[in-house]
Amino acid sequence: MPVEVEQFMCRTDNFGVLVHDPKSGQTMIIDAPEEAPILAAIERTGWTPTMILTTHHHLDHVEANLALKERFKLRIVGPEAEKAKIPGIDETVKQGSVVRLGAETIDVIETPGHTAGHVSYHLPASKVAFTADTLFALGCGRLLECKPPVMYESLKKLAALPADTMVYCGHEYTLANARFALTVDPGNPVLKERAARIEALRADNKPTLPTTIGEELSTNPFLRWHDPAIRKHLGMESASDAEVFAEIRKRKDLF
Repeated sequence: MPVEVEQFMCRTDNFGVLVHDPKSGQTMIIDAPEEAPILAAIERTGWTPTMILTTHHHLDHVEANLALKERFKLRIVGPEAEKAKIPGIDETVKQGSVVRLGAETIDVIETPGHTAGHVSYHLPASKVAFTADTLFALGCGRLLECKPPVMYESLKKLAALPADTMVYCGHEYTLANARFALTVDPGNPVLKERAARIEALRADNKPTLPTTIGEELSTNPFLRWHDPAIRKHLGMESASDAEVFAEIRKRKDLF
């Protein structure tokens, strides 16, 4: 039986997430952006958390760590490379580490780029991934602590996940990402259709997530460095994939 996911808004544009394994009854939180919305989600679902999985150290992902740890006596798991910056951390993970939620196996994928120690979490049995601020719907995170080739390698790891993997990201940035994507990949009919759908969702104040790896591969320019139309549009037909990615990221920074 796959896990159940409760997604909700925190702060201004962060997503909060509860993940519940119905077989064992265990629940975990993916990042802790803000205490009140997380407590409301726990109350709404009736799921009591035993663990927080932290993706990276930024305040808008860890601010509620200590309050939730005190309230629920839960354990906090996070990246080894950022342990000194994550409040209340009990257990560290890195590439190849495995965490368990009941019988569910959670694979840790190191995805540095946005921060130097960022990790993503993949639940292969339930076909779900939590990519926080590495991979967004139609985008990727800003490169705050790493150079473009580092993020490129991280995105390659996520792009290799099964196409039907459901992807939950850290922020509701999809509308702005869609508008940018159309400037890089203007001839993509699948992207045009998706962008129109996103405009309608956000006009109704509805979330644009989750997405899937397959949908991102067909529409997200940050995973389409190999696409001939994008390369031609950028005037980079003979550039390396990493160079094309770096140019797209640079353009997004200026968009």
